[in-house]
Amino acid sequence: MLDDEHRYKILKELQQDPDISQRELARRLNISLGKANFCLKALVEKGLVKADNFKNSRNKVGYLYLLTPQGIEAKAILTKRFLQRKLEEHERLAQEIEQLREEVLKV
Repeated sequence: MLDDEHRYKILKELQQDPDISQRELARRLNISLGKANFCLKALVEKGLVKADNFKNSRNKVGYLYLLTPQGIEAKAILTKRFLQRKLEEHERLAQEIEQLREEVLKV
């Protein structure tokens, strides 16, 4: 359930906004709240994220999600893989677009 793309995106969001709520994380990633909760628990269990309690400005207890050194390293590896995959997708799309242009010119 926790693929590399979601793992990367979650780690990226947590690094940028450590006090993000699970609900907001789910909204930003367009996933269910349950999936966000599952993914965060998995990242904590793997030692990539540390969740600390804190009181936010609305007097509610929330969590501060901090990337551990392992989490920072994992994010760097995932970033590299994610970038490589997106570059490959871009290349395939560019080739497909070129083929379509050639077809249109033949007509």
